[in-house]
Amino acid sequence: MAAPYLPMSQEEMKKLKWDQCDFIIVSGDAYVDHPSFSGAIIGRVLENEGFRIGIISQPDWRNTKDFKKLGRPYLGWLITAGNIDSMVNHYTAAKKKRSNDAYTAGGKSGRRPDRATLVYAQRCREAYKEPPIIIGGIEASLRRFAHYDYWDDKVRRSILIDAKADLLVYGMGEKTIIALAHELQERRAREEKEQSFAIDLQGLCYVTDTVATLQPQEVITLPSYEEVKESKVAYAKAFRLQEQEQNPYNGKILLQQHQDLFLVQNRPSLPLTTKELDAIYALPFARQPHPSYANQGGVPALEEVEFSLAAQRGCFGGCSFCALTFHQGRIIQSRSDESLVEEAKELVQAPSFKGYIHDVGGPTANFRQQACKKQAKAGACRHRHCLFPEPCKNLEINHDHYLQLLRKLRQIKGVKKVFIRSGLRYDYLMADKKERRRRFLEEICQHHVSGQLKVAPEHASPKVLQYMGKPSIKVYEDFKKEYEETNRKLDKKQYLVPYLMSSHPGATLHEAIEMAEKIRDWKYMPEQVQDFIPTPGSLSTCIYYTGIEPRTMEPVTVPRTPKEKALQRALLQFRKPENYELVYQALCSAERQDLIGPGSKKLISPPMSQKFKNRKLFSDKEGRGKGKGKKRRH
Repeated sequence: MAAPYLPMSQEEMKKLKWDQCDFIIVSGDAYVDHPSFSGAIIGRVLENEGFRIGIISQPDWRNTKDFKKLGRPYLGWLITAGNIDSMVNHYTAAKKKRSNDAYTAGGKSGRRPDRATLVYAQRCREAYKEPPIIIGGIEASLRRFAHYDYWDDKVRRSILIDAKADLLVYGMGEKTIIALAHELQERRAREEKEQSFAIDLQGLCYVTDTVATLQPQEVITLPSYEEVKESKVAYAKAFRLQEQEQNPYNGKILLQQHQDLFLVQNRPSLPLTTKELDAIYALPFARQPHPSYANQGGVPALEEVEFSLAAQRGCFGGCSFCALTFHQGRIIQSRSDESLVEEAKELVQAPSFKGYIHDVGGPTANFRQQACKKQAKAGACRHRHCLFPEPCKNLEINHDHYLQLLRKLRQIKGVKKVFIRSGLRYDYLMADKKERRRRFLEEICQHHVSGQLKVAPEHASPKVLQYMGKPSIKVYEDFKKEYEETNRKLDKKQYLVPYLMSSHPGATLHEAIEMAEKIRDWKYMPEQVQDFIPTPGSLSTCIYYTGIEPRTMEPVTVPRTPKEKALQRALLQFRKPENYELVYQALCSAERQDLIGPGSKKLISPPMSQKFKNRKLFSDKEGRGKGKGKKRRH
């Protein structure tokens, strides 16, 4: 029988009549027993296989005391930094410390260390030397090869080598960790003291000092850590090879040397079937934070997912700045309608449920099926993308399946509204047949939009969109027109909110101005603009570091300085009075004074004095200057 919660203390272990845990999960997040939290989902999956799982959440990493509170794990440590890379969790795009942490009780920051996976692995080894250490989660997954680290501004070794862990499980991990757990159990039963593992498992990385046993025809050797550290061309080539071989059906084993050691990545784990995914989400999650957090203000990250349904995994959208394909993969894995309806009925019974399902989707809401028939047997294409630069001729597009699911959910007694808040790929929708598209838009505008629909054109410049892997801005504008026409027809006042990104590789002031002119023409004022953050594992991060597009090996202009980034960000919010001085300087620097003056086609009004015209906001050496000046209305 499953425990109400995975035990976090010796007292809870005693209630379960355990004297020892088989595995202990060490997590950088607060323990929320919900399938949207990585520690909980891996813990429940292993519990379902008959293993005794304990969890140490956000331990004090300054000593080993917290790491010993559940005793020695019988089979091994399972370490994750949490749902977000710990450096992304801690720092903004400007490398400033964040003041809160949504994955901590009360939203408090400072409950996990920088580079949490490395620190936790070290403390686990200090606490108990013998049990194997297995690292996983998104931080380990995206840093499995030699990688550029934005916060150190250098190339770091594979996290598996730096952590001195035994194994790394990458990707979502359920299949791999189940197989590995049973292998470790059998090894202990045979009383094998030597650290020997089933290193041929898919979804696994390991380190070895010899590769003599590997078949040459099954292996691709990447440029070594030493090479990619010294040569940006080598780094770009290594990334291109990594990207091409992330196929669970026919990808090659990847090998990367680090001095006298070899990092080995087996091909990715096979995607979960609908039946397997349904079984995971049917596990007995409490869906609440552990009771020990009862008086600490709740865990903010739960608010976004508590009454949402995760309908699928994976994404074939291929946005360059997103590392999701490097973690979840490009093959869609969907739950059945029946599984989602059953979960929705459980949500209705929750005392705090108010009748609103906040979201039904995944990384992309309207990707409910695999991109094409080929993916089911051969995986995603090495050199072709499903939607970029144009939808592939083999792409199978059908939104009726998603509509059928939404209809079933909104018919459940106790459900007032079912909203869509996951990313909606409007280019995928616009590639659908006109009648299906019309039907989909009418139905979601009538029943599934909560006043605003958020989509992500990201930019308007053709050059920047090319590097982003996003469609032409015309596709967005065509969608915008149809969405607005649909709402007028339904007599609804509902708005489109486009997500925009500044300072992406390939963007100069000219491209930022091009975006600002589009915003002007849309008569729109973005409240928020996302500065590009070079997170590990993404194509855009590779371009940012190397200045090279790895697929073509062509050079790319990259905005790097605080001045460049501040000017581009200000241009995308040119109507804000506090941005006036930055926008003025940007337009002058780009020799676009034609956009300064009165009239609807201008971005800002002229300055009020000659003295202001000569003012510098940035020094050449320091970046942002101290003086801000008086805010001006325009």
